[in-house]
Amino acid sequence: MYLDFEVPIPDLPGKIGRFKKGNTVYIRYIVGRKYYADRKYNIPNHKIIGKAIADDPSRMIPNENFLKYFGDTDLPELKRDASRSSCLRIGTFLVIRKIMEEYSLPQMLTKYLGAKDCGLFLDLCAYSIICENNAGQYYPMYAYNHPLLTDKMHIYSDTKVSDFFTSITDDQSVGFLNEWNATRDHREKIYISYDSTNKNCQAGDIEMVEFGHAKDPRDLPIFNYAIAYDTNNREPLFYEQYPGSIVDISQLQFMLEKAKGYGYKRVGFILDRGYFSKENIKYMNQCGYDFVIMVKGMASFVSGLILENKGKFENKRECSIRKYKTYGMTVRRQLYASDEEERYFHLFYSDQKASAQREQVEAKIDRMANYLGKLKGKAVTIGDGYRQYFELFIHEEDGVFLFAKEKAEVIERERDLCGYFVIVTSKKMSAKEALELYKSRDASEKLFSGDKSYLGNKSLRVQSDEAAAGKIFTEFIALIVRCRMYTLLKDELEKLETKPNYMTVPAAIRELEKIEMVRGLDGRYRMDHAVTATQKTILGAFRMDARSVRNRANELSELLAGIEE
Repeated sequence: MYLDFEVPIPDLPGKIGRFKKGNTVYIRYIVGRKYYADRKYNIPNHKIIGKAIADDPSRMIPNENFLKYFGDTDLPELKRDASRSSCLRIGTFLVIRKIMEEYSLPQMLTKYLGAKDCGLFLDLCAYSIICENNAGQYYPMYAYNHPLLTDKMHIYSDTKVSDFFTSITDDQSVGFLNEWNATRDHREKIYISYDSTNKNCQAGDIEMVEFGHAKDPRDLPIFNYAIAYDTNNREPLFYEQYPGSIVDISQLQFMLEKAKGYGYKRVGFILDRGYFSKENIKYMNQCGYDFVIMVKGMASFVSGLILENKGKFENKRECSIRKYKTYGMTVRRQLYASDEEERYFHLFYSDQKASAQREQVEAKIDRMANYLGKLKGKAVTIGDGYRQYFELFIHEEDGVFLFAKEKAEVIERERDLCGYFVIVTSKKMSAKEALELYKSRDASEKLFSGDKSYLGNKSLRVQSDEAAAGKIFTEFIALIVRCRMYTLLKDELEKLETKPNYMTVPAAIRELEKIEMVRGLDGRYRMDHAVTATQKTILGAFRMDARSVRNRANELSELLAGIEE
Protein backbone atom coordinates (compact mmCIF):
# COMPACT_ATOMS: atom_id res chain seq x y z
CA MET A 1 0.00 0.00 0.00
CA TYR A 2 1.44 3.37 -1.04
CA LEU A 3 1.00 6.23 1.41
CA ASP A 4 -0.39 9.69 0.75
CA PHE A 5 2.69 11.84 1.36
CA GLU A 6 6.21 12.42 0.05
CA VAL A 7 9.59 11.76 1.67
CA PRO A 8 13.17 12.33 0.53
CA ILE A 9 14.81 9.31 -1.14
CA PRO A 10 17.30 7.92 1.44
CA ASP A 11 20.90 8.89 0.73
CA LEU A 12 22.62 5.49 1.03
CA PRO A 13 25.17 5.01 -1.79
CA GLY A 14 25.35 1.42 -2.96
CA LYS A 15 22.07 0.42 -1.27
CA ILE A 16 19.49 2.51 -3.11
CA GLY A 17 18.64 1.69 -6.71
CA ARG A 18 15.99 2.51 -9.28
CA PHE A 19 14.19 0.59 -12.00
CA LYS A 20 11.52 1.68 -14.43
CA LYS A 21 8.35 -0.23 -15.23
CA GLY A 22 6.06 1.49 -17.68
CA ASN A 23 6.01 5.16 -16.76
CA THR A 24 6.81 4.59 -13.08
CA VAL A 25 10.27 4.64 -11.51
CA TYR A 26 10.48 2.41 -8.42
CA ILE A 27 13.00 2.81 -5.61
CA ARG A 28 14.74 -0.37 -4.41
CA TYR A 29 16.61 -0.87 -1.16
CA ILE A 30 19.19 -3.64 -0.72
CA VAL A 31 18.44 -5.33 2.62
CA GLY A 32 21.08 -8.04 2.30
CA ARG A 33 23.10 -10.24 -0.01
CA LYS A 34 23.26 -14.00 -0.50
CA TYR A 35 26.48 -15.68 -1.62
CA TYR A 36 26.24 -18.55 -4.12
CA ALA A 37 29.35 -20.71 -3.86
CA ASP A 38 28.82 -22.47 -7.21
CA ARG A 39 28.57 -19.14 -9.03
CA LYS A 40 31.14 -17.39 -6.81
CA TYR A 41 29.26 -14.11 -6.48
CA ASN A 42 26.64 -12.38 -4.32
CA ILE A 43 23.06 -11.71 -5.34
CA PRO A 44 21.44 -8.74 -3.58
CA ASN A 45 18.02 -9.04 -1.92
CA HIS A 46 15.99 -6.00 -3.05
CA LYS A 47 12.85 -4.57 -1.46
CA ILE A 48 10.74 -1.90 -3.14
CA ILE A 49 10.31 1.00 -0.72
CA GLY A 50 8.47 3.50 -2.90
CA LYS A 51 8.11 5.16 -6.29
CA ALA A 52 9.89 8.30 -7.41
CA ILE A 53 8.16 11.66 -7.96
CA ALA A 54 8.28 12.49 -11.67
CA ASP A 55 8.86 16.24 -11.10
CA ASP A 56 11.40 15.81 -8.29
CA PRO A 57 13.85 12.87 -8.64
CA SER A 58 15.09 13.41 -5.08
CA ARG A 59 11.73 12.58 -3.50
CA MET A 60 9.38 9.58 -3.53
CA ILE A 61 6.02 8.25 -2.37
CA PRO A 62 6.79 5.54 0.24
CA ASN A 63 5.05 2.24 0.89
CA GLU A 64 4.86 0.00 3.99
CA ASN A 65 8.35 -1.38 3.37
CA PHE A 66 9.71 2.14 3.85
CA LEU A 67 8.11 2.23 7.30
CA LYS A 68 9.65 -1.17 8.05
CA TYR A 69 13.22 -0.27 7.13
CA PHE A 70 13.18 3.47 7.83
CA GLY A 71 10.83 3.58 10.81
CA ASP A 72 12.84 6.30 12.54
CA THR A 73 11.89 8.84 9.85
CA ASP A 74 9.60 11.58 11.15
CA LEU A 75 6.15 11.09 9.61
CA PRO A 76 2.90 13.03 10.08
CA GLU A 77 0.46 11.27 12.44
CA LEU A 78 -2.64 13.44 12.30
CA LYS A 79 -4.44 13.89 9.03
CA ARG A 80 -4.03 17.37 7.60
CA ASP A 81 -7.10 19.56 7.83
CA ALA A 82 -8.68 16.94 10.10
CA SER A 83 -11.90 18.88 10.59
CA ARG A 84 -14.92 16.94 11.79
CA SER A 85 -18.12 16.55 9.81
CA SER A 86 -21.09 18.66 10.89
CA CYS A 87 -23.15 15.44 10.83
CA LEU A 88 -21.92 12.47 12.92
CA ARG A 89 -23.43 9.00 12.60
CA ILE A 90 -23.65 7.61 16.12
CA GLY A 91 -26.11 4.66 16.12
CA THR A 92 -23.85 1.74 15.24
CA PHE A 93 -20.94 3.30 17.13
CA LEU A 94 -22.96 3.29 20.37
CA VAL A 95 -23.90 -0.38 19.90
CA ILE A 96 -20.32 -1.44 19.14
CA ARG A 97 -18.95 0.55 22.08
CA LYS A 98 -21.49 -1.09 24.41
CA ILE A 99 -20.48 -4.60 23.28
CA MET A 100 -16.79 -3.74 23.68
CA GLU A 101 -17.43 -2.52 27.21
CA GLU A 102 -19.47 -5.62 28.12
CA TYR A 103 -16.54 -7.80 27.03
CA SER A 104 -14.08 -5.47 28.85
CA LEU A 105 -12.11 -5.17 25.61
CA PRO A 106 -10.87 -1.60 26.28
CA GLN A 107 -9.47 -2.61 29.69
CA MET A 108 -7.80 -5.78 28.38
CA LEU A 109 -6.33 -4.18 25.28
CA THR A 110 -5.04 -1.16 27.19
CA LYS A 111 -2.79 -3.51 29.18
CA TYR A 112 -1.04 -4.65 26.03
CA LEU A 113 -1.36 -1.75 23.58
CA GLY A 114 -1.32 1.23 25.94
CA ALA A 115 -4.07 3.81 26.43
CA LYS A 116 -3.18 5.87 23.36
CA ASP A 117 -3.00 3.03 20.83
CA CYS A 118 -5.94 1.11 22.31
CA GLY A 119 -8.37 3.82 21.16
CA LEU A 120 -7.09 3.71 17.57
CA PHE A 121 -7.12 -0.11 17.61
CA LEU A 122 -10.78 -0.24 18.67
CA ASP A 123 -11.69 2.46 16.14
CA LEU A 124 -10.14 0.36 13.39
CA CYS A 125 -12.27 -2.59 14.56
CA ALA A 126 -15.42 -0.43 14.46
CA TYR A 127 -14.43 0.91 11.03
CA SER A 128 -14.04 -2.64 9.71
CA ILE A 129 -17.51 -3.60 10.97
CA ILE A 130 -19.39 -0.47 9.90
CA CYS A 131 -17.74 0.16 6.53
CA GLU A 132 -17.14 -3.51 5.71
CA ASN A 133 -13.61 -2.58 4.72
CA ASN A 134 -10.09 -2.96 6.09
CA ALA A 135 -8.19 -0.66 3.72
CA GLY A 136 -6.21 1.78 5.86
CA GLN A 137 -6.37 4.61 3.32
CA TYR A 138 -10.15 4.91 3.77
CA TYR A 139 -10.10 5.06 7.57
CA PRO A 140 -9.84 8.91 7.72
CA MET A 141 -13.07 9.12 5.71
CA TYR A 142 -14.81 6.96 8.33
CA ALA A 143 -13.29 8.96 11.19
CA TYR A 144 -14.48 12.22 9.60
CA ASN A 145 -18.18 11.44 10.16
CA HIS A 146 -18.18 9.08 13.19
CA PRO A 147 -17.42 9.49 16.90
CA LEU A 148 -14.10 7.95 17.90
CA LEU A 149 -12.52 6.18 20.86
CA THR A 150 -9.12 7.83 20.46
CA ASP A 151 -7.96 10.47 22.91
CA LYS A 152 -9.80 13.72 22.10
CA MET A 153 -11.27 11.89 19.09
CA HIS A 154 -8.11 12.47 17.05
CA ILE A 155 -8.54 11.69 13.36
CA TYR A 156 -5.37 9.86 12.40
CA SER A 157 -4.09 9.74 8.85
CA ASP A 158 -3.76 6.58 6.79
CA THR A 159 0.00 6.91 7.29
CA LYS A 160 -0.42 6.49 11.03
CA VAL A 161 -2.81 3.56 10.46
CA SER A 162 -0.29 1.78 8.23
CA ASP A 163 2.51 2.43 10.72
CA PHE A 164 0.28 1.26 13.58
CA PHE A 165 -0.43 -2.17 12.03
CA THR A 166 3.31 -2.69 11.63
CA SER A 167 3.98 -1.70 15.24
CA ILE A 168 1.69 -4.38 16.77
CA THR A 169 3.88 -7.15 18.20
CA ASP A 170 3.28 -10.85 18.77
CA ASP A 171 3.67 -10.29 22.51
CA GLN A 172 0.68 -7.94 22.46
CA SER A 173 -1.62 -10.26 20.49
CA VAL A 174 -0.54 -13.36 22.45
CA GLY A 175 -0.98 -11.50 25.74
CA PHE A 176 -4.54 -10.54 24.85
CA LEU A 177 -5.45 -14.07 23.68
CA ASN A 178 -4.10 -15.54 26.91
CA GLU A 179 -6.21 -13.18 29.01
CA TRP A 180 -9.29 -13.50 26.77
CA ASN A 181 -9.25 -17.29 27.12
CA ALA A 182 -8.40 -17.12 30.83
CA THR A 183 -11.69 -15.27 31.45
CA ARG A 184 -13.76 -18.12 29.92
CA ASP A 185 -15.41 -20.60 32.31
CA HIS A 186 -13.14 -23.66 32.08
CA ARG A 187 -15.37 -25.68 34.42
CA GLU A 188 -18.15 -25.69 31.84
CA LYS A 189 -18.38 -28.52 29.31
CA ILE A 190 -18.28 -26.89 25.89
CA TYR A 191 -17.94 -27.92 22.26
CA ILE A 192 -15.46 -26.00 20.15
CA SER A 193 -16.04 -25.71 16.43
CA TYR A 194 -12.70 -25.45 14.63
CA ASP A 195 -12.43 -24.57 10.98
CA SER A 196 -10.04 -22.83 8.64
CA THR A 197 -10.06 -20.96 5.37
CA ASN A 198 -7.40 -19.62 3.08
CA LYS A 199 -6.94 -16.11 1.79
CA ASN A 200 -5.26 -15.00 -1.38
CA CYS A 201 -2.25 -12.73 -1.18
CA GLN A 202 0.24 -11.62 -3.81
CA ALA A 203 2.57 -9.62 -1.57
CA GLY A 204 5.96 -11.23 -2.05
CA ASP A 205 7.42 -9.99 1.24
CA ILE A 206 5.06 -11.99 3.49
CA GLU A 207 6.78 -15.22 4.45
CA MET A 208 3.66 -17.21 5.39
CA VAL A 209 2.20 -16.71 1.90
CA GLU A 210 2.84 -19.87 -0.13
CA PHE A 211 1.24 -21.87 -2.89
CA GLY A 212 -1.08 -24.46 -1.38
CA HIS A 213 -4.59 -25.81 -1.79
CA ALA A 214 -6.24 -22.54 -2.76
CA LYS A 215 -10.03 -22.38 -3.00
CA ASP A 216 -9.70 -19.66 -5.65
CA PRO A 217 -9.49 -21.27 -9.14
CA ARG A 218 -6.76 -18.78 -10.09
CA ASP A 219 -4.36 -20.73 -7.81
CA LEU A 220 -2.81 -17.67 -6.18
CA PRO A 221 -0.37 -17.86 -3.26
CA ILE A 222 -2.27 -18.09 0.03
CA PHE A 223 -2.01 -18.21 3.79
CA ASN A 224 -4.31 -20.16 6.12
CA TYR A 225 -6.46 -18.63 8.84
CA ALA A 226 -8.31 -20.75 11.43
CA ILE A 227 -10.71 -19.91 14.26
CA ALA A 228 -11.78 -21.91 17.32
CA TYR A 229 -15.39 -21.03 18.19
CA ASP A 230 -17.27 -21.86 21.41
CA THR A 231 -20.63 -23.16 20.14
CA ASN A 232 -22.16 -23.15 23.65
CA ASN A 233 -21.49 -19.48 24.41
CA ARG A 234 -21.24 -18.45 20.74
CA GLU A 235 -17.91 -16.67 21.04
CA PRO A 236 -14.64 -16.87 19.08
CA LEU A 237 -11.90 -18.15 21.41
CA PHE A 238 -8.64 -17.93 19.51
CA TYR A 239 -7.21 -17.88 16.01
CA GLU A 240 -4.24 -19.26 14.13
CA GLN A 241 -2.37 -18.12 11.05
CA TYR A 242 -0.03 -20.50 9.28
CA PRO A 243 1.64 -20.94 5.87
CA GLY A 244 -0.46 -21.73 2.84
CA SER A 245 1.28 -25.02 2.05
CA ILE A 246 0.20 -26.63 5.37
CA VAL A 247 -2.99 -28.67 4.98
CA ASP A 248 -5.79 -28.63 7.56
CA ILE A 249 -5.35 -32.25 8.59
CA SER A 250 -1.72 -31.57 9.62
CA GLN A 251 -2.53 -28.47 11.66
CA LEU A 252 -5.17 -30.00 13.93
CA GLN A 253 -2.78 -31.52 16.49
CA PHE A 254 -1.02 -28.17 16.94
CA MET A 255 -4.42 -26.56 17.59
CA LEU A 256 -5.25 -29.20 20.20
CA GLU A 257 -2.02 -28.39 22.02
CA LYS A 258 -2.90 -24.72 21.91
CA ALA A 259 -6.37 -25.43 23.35
CA LYS A 260 -4.73 -27.40 26.16
CA GLY A 261 -2.38 -24.49 26.80
CA TYR A 262 -5.35 -22.14 27.18
CA GLY A 263 -6.73 -24.41 29.90
CA TYR A 264 -9.55 -26.13 27.98
CA LYS A 265 -9.96 -29.66 29.33
CA ARG A 266 -13.69 -30.40 29.51
CA VAL A 267 -14.29 -29.81 25.83
CA GLY A 268 -15.26 -31.61 22.66
CA PHE A 269 -14.37 -30.57 19.13
CA ILE A 270 -16.74 -30.29 16.19
CA LEU A 271 -14.74 -30.84 13.02
CA ASP A 272 -15.36 -30.91 9.31
CA ARG A 273 -14.44 -33.90 7.14
CA GLY A 274 -11.16 -32.20 6.17
CA TYR A 275 -9.70 -33.05 9.62
CA PHE A 276 -10.62 -36.73 9.55
CA SER A 277 -7.62 -39.04 9.93
CA LYS A 278 -6.60 -41.98 12.07
CA GLU A 279 -3.75 -39.99 13.65
CA ASN A 280 -6.01 -37.07 14.60
CA ILE A 281 -8.64 -39.34 16.18
CA LYS A 282 -5.92 -41.11 18.16
CA TYR A 283 -4.42 -37.82 19.31
CA MET A 284 -7.80 -36.51 20.53
CA ASN A 285 -8.20 -39.72 22.53
CA GLN A 286 -4.82 -39.17 24.14
CA CYS A 287 -5.79 -35.61 25.08
CA GLY A 288 -9.11 -36.80 26.53
CA TYR A 289 -11.18 -34.70 24.12
CA ASP A 290 -14.56 -35.76 22.75
CA PHE A 291 -15.21 -35.20 19.06
CA VAL A 292 -18.07 -34.76 16.61
CA ILE A 293 -16.81 -35.17 13.06
CA MET A 294 -18.39 -35.43 9.63
CA VAL A 295 -17.19 -38.21 7.32
CA LYS A 296 -17.74 -38.53 3.61
CA GLY A 297 -20.62 -40.78 2.65
CA MET A 298 -18.63 -42.10 -0.31
CA ALA A 299 -15.74 -43.29 1.88
CA SER A 300 -15.49 -47.08 1.59
CA PHE A 301 -15.91 -47.94 5.29
CA VAL A 302 -18.86 -45.55 5.59
CA SER A 303 -20.64 -46.46 2.35
CA GLY A 304 -20.72 -50.10 3.42
CA LEU A 305 -22.35 -49.12 6.71
CA ILE A 306 -24.96 -47.03 4.89
CA LEU A 307 -25.84 -49.81 2.45
CA GLU A 308 -26.02 -52.30 5.33
CA ASN A 309 -28.63 -50.19 7.15
CA LYS A 310 -30.44 -48.79 4.12
CA GLY A 311 -34.22 -49.12 4.41
CA LYS A 312 -34.22 -49.37 8.22
CA PHE A 313 -34.88 -45.72 9.12
CA GLU A 314 -35.56 -43.46 6.09
CA ASN A 315 -39.35 -43.43 6.52
CA LYS A 316 -39.82 -44.21 10.20
CA ARG A 317 -41.46 -41.45 12.22
CA GLU A 318 -39.42 -42.22 15.35
CA CYS A 319 -36.29 -41.50 13.30
CA SER A 320 -37.57 -38.17 11.97
CA ILE A 321 -35.64 -35.00 12.88
CA ARG A 322 -38.29 -32.55 11.74
CA LYS A 323 -36.28 -29.38 12.34
CA TYR A 324 -33.79 -30.36 9.63
CA LYS A 325 -36.18 -32.43 7.45
CA THR A 326 -33.91 -35.42 7.96
CA TYR A 327 -34.13 -38.99 9.24
CA GLY A 328 -31.42 -40.49 11.44
CA MET A 329 -30.36 -43.59 13.33
CA THR A 330 -27.31 -44.57 15.42
CA VAL A 331 -25.14 -47.70 15.31
CA ARG A 332 -21.95 -48.63 17.16
CA ARG A 333 -18.84 -49.70 15.30
CA GLN A 334 -15.08 -49.49 15.55
CA LEU A 335 -13.71 -46.60 13.56
CA TYR A 336 -10.54 -48.51 12.70
CA ALA A 337 -9.52 -52.14 13.13
CA SER A 338 -6.95 -51.05 15.72
CA ASP A 339 -9.43 -48.79 17.55
CA GLU A 340 -9.68 -49.82 21.21
CA GLU A 341 -13.31 -48.75 21.62
CA GLU A 342 -16.45 -48.53 19.55
CA ARG A 343 -17.67 -45.20 18.24
CA TYR A 344 -21.16 -43.92 17.57
CA PHE A 345 -22.01 -43.70 13.86
CA HIS A 346 -25.06 -41.51 13.22
CA LEU A 347 -26.56 -42.22 9.77
CA PHE A 348 -28.75 -39.57 8.17
CA TYR A 349 -30.91 -39.39 5.08
CA SER A 350 -32.56 -36.37 3.44
CA ASP A 351 -34.99 -36.55 0.50
CA GLN A 352 -34.00 -33.05 -0.58
CA LYS A 353 -30.28 -33.91 -0.59
CA ALA A 354 -30.97 -37.18 -2.42
CA SER A 355 -32.85 -35.46 -5.26
CA ALA A 356 -30.21 -32.76 -5.70
CA GLN A 357 -27.26 -35.15 -5.51
CA ARG A 358 -28.77 -37.65 -7.97
CA GLU A 359 -29.22 -34.85 -10.47
CA GLN A 360 -25.58 -33.89 -9.96
CA VAL A 361 -24.46 -37.48 -10.58
CA GLU A 362 -26.50 -37.70 -13.80
CA ALA A 363 -25.20 -34.33 -15.01
CA LYS A 364 -21.62 -35.44 -14.31
CA ILE A 365 -22.06 -38.70 -16.26
CA ASP A 366 -23.67 -36.80 -19.16
CA ARG A 367 -20.74 -34.36 -19.34
CA MET A 368 -18.24 -37.21 -19.32
CA ALA A 369 -20.16 -39.14 -22.01
CA ASN A 370 -20.37 -36.07 -24.27
CA TYR A 371 -16.65 -35.43 -23.89
CA LEU A 372 -15.74 -39.04 -24.63
CA GLY A 373 -18.01 -38.96 -27.67
CA LYS A 374 -15.89 -36.16 -29.15
CA LEU A 375 -12.70 -38.21 -28.69
CA LYS A 376 -13.79 -41.18 -30.83
CA GLY A 377 -11.27 -42.01 -33.53
CA LYS A 378 -8.47 -39.97 -31.91
CA ALA A 379 -5.22 -41.07 -30.30
CA VAL A 380 -5.58 -39.44 -26.89
CA THR A 381 -4.77 -40.05 -23.23
CA ILE A 382 -7.84 -40.26 -20.99
CA GLY A 383 -7.62 -39.60 -17.25
CA ASP A 384 -8.44 -42.06 -14.46
CA GLY A 385 -11.51 -40.03 -13.49
CA TYR A 386 -13.27 -41.27 -16.62
CA ARG A 387 -12.14 -44.85 -16.06
CA GLN A 388 -13.95 -44.83 -12.72
CA TYR A 389 -17.33 -44.56 -14.47
CA PHE A 390 -16.63 -45.90 -17.98
CA GLU A 391 -15.00 -48.93 -19.49
CA LEU A 392 -12.77 -47.54 -22.25
CA PHE A 393 -12.02 -49.42 -25.45
CA ILE A 394 -8.77 -48.34 -27.11
CA HIS A 395 -7.03 -49.82 -30.14
CA GLU A 396 -3.90 -51.57 -28.90
CA GLU A 397 -1.65 -50.81 -31.86
CA ASP A 398 -2.14 -47.08 -32.50
CA GLY A 399 -3.84 -46.05 -29.20
CA VAL A 400 -6.95 -44.70 -30.97
CA PHE A 401 -9.99 -44.36 -28.69
CA LEU A 402 -12.88 -46.42 -30.06
CA PHE A 403 -15.81 -46.06 -27.66
CA ALA A 404 -16.82 -46.15 -23.98
CA LYS A 405 -19.34 -48.19 -22.01
CA GLU A 406 -20.87 -47.07 -18.71
CA LYS A 407 -20.01 -49.04 -15.59
CA ALA A 408 -23.62 -49.42 -14.52
CA GLU A 409 -22.89 -50.96 -11.10
CA VAL A 410 -20.57 -48.11 -10.11
CA ILE A 411 -23.04 -45.41 -11.15
CA GLU A 412 -25.98 -47.18 -9.49
CA ARG A 413 -24.00 -47.56 -6.25
CA GLU A 414 -23.20 -43.84 -6.23
CA ARG A 415 -26.87 -43.02 -6.82
CA ASP A 416 -27.85 -45.34 -3.96
CA LEU A 417 -25.64 -43.33 -1.59
CA CYS A 418 -27.14 -39.95 -2.59
CA GLY A 419 -28.85 -38.13 0.26
CA TYR A 420 -26.90 -39.94 2.99
CA PHE A 421 -24.28 -38.53 5.30
CA VAL A 422 -22.63 -39.75 8.49
CA ILE A 423 -21.48 -38.06 11.70
CA VAL A 424 -19.19 -39.93 14.09
CA THR A 425 -19.06 -39.06 17.80
CA SER A 426 -16.88 -40.36 20.60
CA LYS A 427 -19.59 -39.77 23.21
CA LYS A 428 -22.91 -41.60 23.37
CA MET A 429 -25.77 -39.44 22.09
CA SER A 430 -28.80 -39.68 19.85
CA ALA A 431 -28.72 -38.96 16.12
CA LYS A 432 -30.72 -35.79 16.76
CA GLU A 433 -28.23 -34.54 19.37
CA ALA A 434 -25.30 -35.29 17.08
CA LEU A 435 -26.91 -33.42 14.17
CA GLU A 436 -27.77 -30.41 16.34
CA LEU A 437 -24.20 -30.28 17.63
CA TYR A 438 -22.78 -30.42 14.13
CA LYS A 439 -25.28 -27.82 12.88
CA SER A 440 -23.97 -25.46 15.55
CA ARG A 441 -20.96 -25.19 13.23
CA ASP A 442 -23.13 -22.96 11.07
CA ALA A 443 -22.24 -20.06 13.35
CA SER A 444 -18.53 -20.58 12.76
CA GLU A 445 -19.18 -20.90 9.02
CA LYS A 446 -20.94 -17.54 9.17
CA LEU A 447 -17.91 -16.16 11.00
CA PHE A 448 -15.75 -16.86 7.97
CA SER A 449 -18.41 -15.54 5.62
CA GLY A 450 -18.73 -12.36 7.66
CA ASP A 451 -14.97 -12.01 7.94
CA LYS A 452 -14.48 -12.04 4.18
CA SER A 453 -17.72 -10.40 3.02
CA TYR A 454 -18.63 -7.99 5.81
CA LEU A 455 -15.28 -7.07 7.39
CA GLY A 456 -13.45 -6.57 4.12
CA ASN A 457 -10.84 -9.21 4.98
CA LYS A 458 -10.88 -11.20 1.77
CA SER A 459 -7.56 -9.43 1.14
CA LEU A 460 -5.17 -8.10 3.79
CA ARG A 461 -3.74 -5.22 1.68
CA VAL A 462 -0.37 -5.21 3.44
CA GLN A 463 3.22 -5.76 2.32
CA SER A 464 5.02 -7.06 5.40
CA ASP A 465 4.70 -9.89 7.90
CA GLU A 466 4.42 -7.44 10.81
CA ALA A 467 1.55 -5.53 9.20
CA ALA A 468 -0.19 -8.80 8.26
CA ALA A 469 -0.02 -10.09 11.84
CA GLY A 470 -1.29 -6.75 13.18
CA LYS A 471 -4.21 -6.63 10.77
CA ILE A 472 -5.19 -10.27 11.47
CA PHE A 473 -5.21 -9.51 15.20
CA THR A 474 -7.41 -6.45 14.57
CA GLU A 475 -9.85 -8.43 12.44
CA PHE A 476 -10.17 -11.10 15.17
CA ILE A 477 -11.29 -8.47 17.71
CA ALA A 478 -13.72 -7.06 15.13
CA LEU A 479 -14.98 -10.61 14.62
CA ILE A 480 -15.67 -10.99 18.36
CA VAL A 481 -17.81 -7.83 18.31
CA ARG A 482 -19.61 -8.62 15.06
CA CYS A 483 -20.32 -12.18 16.22
CA ARG A 484 -22.00 -10.76 19.33
CA MET A 485 -24.10 -8.43 17.16
CA TYR A 486 -25.15 -11.40 15.04
CA THR A 487 -26.19 -13.62 17.98
CA LEU A 488 -28.12 -10.87 19.76
CA LEU A 489 -30.02 -9.93 16.60
CA LYS A 490 -30.76 -13.60 15.89
CA ASP A 491 -32.05 -14.15 19.44
CA GLU A 492 -34.29 -11.09 19.20
CA LEU A 493 -35.62 -12.18 15.81
CA GLU A 494 -36.77 -15.50 17.28
CA LYS A 495 -38.83 -13.60 19.88
CA LEU A 496 -40.66 -11.48 17.30
CA GLU A 497 -43.98 -12.68 15.88
CA THR A 498 -43.09 -11.32 12.44
CA LYS A 499 -39.71 -11.85 10.77
CA PRO A 500 -38.56 -8.43 9.56
CA ASN A 501 -35.70 -8.31 7.07
CA TYR A 502 -33.77 -5.64 8.99
CA MET A 503 -32.64 -7.95 11.82
CA THR A 504 -29.45 -9.03 10.04
CA VAL A 505 -26.15 -7.35 10.87
CA PRO A 506 -25.70 -5.51 7.52
CA ALA A 507 -29.33 -4.31 7.50
CA ALA A 508 -29.19 -3.29 11.18
CA ILE A 509 -26.02 -1.28 10.55
CA ARG A 510 -27.68 0.55 7.65
CA GLU A 511 -30.60 1.50 9.90
CA LEU A 512 -28.50 2.49 12.91
CA GLU A 513 -26.25 4.66 10.74
CA LYS A 514 -29.29 6.90 10.21
CA ILE A 515 -29.15 7.97 13.89
CA GLU A 516 -27.19 11.21 13.61
CA MET A 517 -25.98 14.20 15.54
CA VAL A 518 -25.88 17.55 13.76
CA ARG A 519 -23.74 20.56 14.69
CA GLY A 520 -25.78 23.73 15.27
CA LEU A 521 -24.84 27.38 14.87
CA ASP A 522 -23.56 27.44 18.44
CA GLY A 523 -21.09 24.65 17.59
CA ARG A 524 -22.87 22.04 19.72
CA TYR A 525 -23.81 18.59 18.38
CA ARG A 526 -27.40 17.47 18.96
CA MET A 527 -29.52 14.56 17.75
CA ASP A 528 -31.14 15.40 14.44
CA HIS A 529 -34.40 13.52 14.98
CA ALA A 530 -36.08 10.95 17.21
CA VAL A 531 -35.35 7.23 17.00
CA THR A 532 -37.68 5.44 14.58
CA ALA A 533 -39.77 2.34 15.36
CA THR A 534 -37.45 0.14 13.27
CA GLN A 535 -34.40 1.49 15.08
CA LYS A 536 -36.08 0.87 18.46
CA THR A 537 -36.61 -2.80 17.53
CA ILE A 538 -32.98 -3.18 16.52
CA LEU A 539 -31.73 -1.38 19.64
CA GLY A 540 -33.87 -3.68 21.78
CA ALA A 541 -31.72 -6.62 20.69
CA PHE A 542 -28.75 -4.88 22.35
CA ARG A 543 -30.71 -3.95 25.48
CA MET A 544 -30.81 -0.31 24.46
CA ASP A 545 -33.71 2.09 23.92
CA ALA A 546 -34.37 5.62 22.68
CA ARG A 547 -33.67 7.10 26.12
CA SER A 548 -30.26 5.45 26.43
CA VAL A 549 -29.35 6.69 22.95
CA ARG A 550 -30.30 10.27 23.91
CA ASN A 551 -28.25 10.06 27.11
CA ARG A 552 -25.18 8.80 25.25
CA ALA A 553 -25.69 11.42 22.55
CA ASN A 554 -25.65 14.12 25.24
CA GLU A 555 -22.41 12.66 26.65
CA LEU A 556 -20.84 12.76 23.19
CA SER A 557 -22.04 16.36 22.76
CA GLU A 558 -20.33 17.39 26.00
CA LEU A 559 -17.15 15.55 25.05
CA LEU A 560 -17.01 17.14 21.61
CA ALA A 561 -17.67 20.58 23.08
CA GLY A 562 -14.76 20.11 25.47
CA ILE A 563 -12.51 19.01 22.60
CA GLU A 564 -13.40 22.09 20.55
CA GLU A 565 -12.67 24.37 23.49
